[in-house]
Amino acid sequence: MKAFLIDRYGKQESGRIGNMPEPDLRDDDVLIQVRAASINPLDSKIKSGEFKLILPYRFPLILGNDVSGTVVRVGTRVSQFKPGDDVYARPDDDRIGTFAEFIAIKASSVALKPTNISMVEAASLPLVALTAWQVLVETAKLKKGQKVLIHAGSGGVGTIAIQLAKHLGAFVATTTSTSNISLVKALGADVVIDYKQQDFAAVLRDYDVVLSSLGSDVLHKSLQVLKPGGHLISVSGPPTPAFAAARGLAWPLRQVLRLLSYGIRRKAKQKNIEYSFVYMRADGAQLQAITALVEAGAIRPVVDQVFAFEDILQALAYSDSGRAKGKIVVQMP
Repeated sequence: MKAFLIDRYGKQESGRIGNMPEPDLRDDDVLIQVRAASINPLDSKIKSGEFKLILPYRFPLILGNDVSGTVVRVGTRVSQFKPGDDVYARPDDDRIGTFAEFIAIKASSVALKPTNISMVEAASLPLVALTAWQVLVETAKLKKGQKVLIHAGSGGVGTIAIQLAKHLGAFVATTTSTSNISLVKALGADVVIDYKQQDFAAVLRDYDVVLSSLGSDVLHKSLQVLKPGGHLISVSGPPTPAFAAARGLAWPLRQVLRLLSYGIRRKAKQKNIEYSFVYMRADGAQLQAITALVEAGAIRPVVDQVFAFEDILQALAYSDSGRAKGKIVVQMP
């Protein structure tokens, strides 16, 4: 099968389209013929080797963390899916590889595709929608009437998180650039901070939750907008000792992560604010709940551009530019 793969880690490693064997099907897997896959900043981070201590992949490595497609075979222990089902998923992080003609994914990580959207739109959702769900529903336990600040509202996670937060009944503020103000307002943002014109920390006060996908400066500054008892949640790091323990990482690596997150954890504690790091995980049951929200019209995918599979290098370069509104999708032939 054709696949987009890398042979080594490195910022200069561009990757290539090559031939790989079809994946083996385990007893609890479904084999999916890929119709579309979307690009995430995570793909470039994996390619450059940022996660090699946490996720030691083998080479050649097929990249890709989001998929929509059609089930072609199921393992002997799978009863919830059958050949011909249209599905979507974020594969488990130790078995990525959606930039290919086929992928085998654990059935418990897969959900039926929403019936009211296309394969391209469905491919844009799993990773970012699960991230938003695991931050807002699972970690923050966001309640009706609470105030949440979602940074980078026009990005992949931001566009979905705004809609999910509004569905949960929250008051939503977001940060974005001037050109994206109308987009985030249309998604439901109550307050929009144009970061090119305004300092969010000077404008916002007494927020219950902040979702940050940006760098260290924004993360530390976000403490200023939270009320005592508030919750700062980052999906870009630094990881916490709790994350290291949950992943079962080796003791030396746990100590490294403890040191990396010490500054933000200490500052948060001084202000009586909780700091959490969320590294999203595959979850078919949560994705099925997201399917219901999409079919009810509470969440709509936001797709910026669609590229043909043979143009995947251009798609990755566009993702790295940071200019995309919502998601970039690669369509299989």
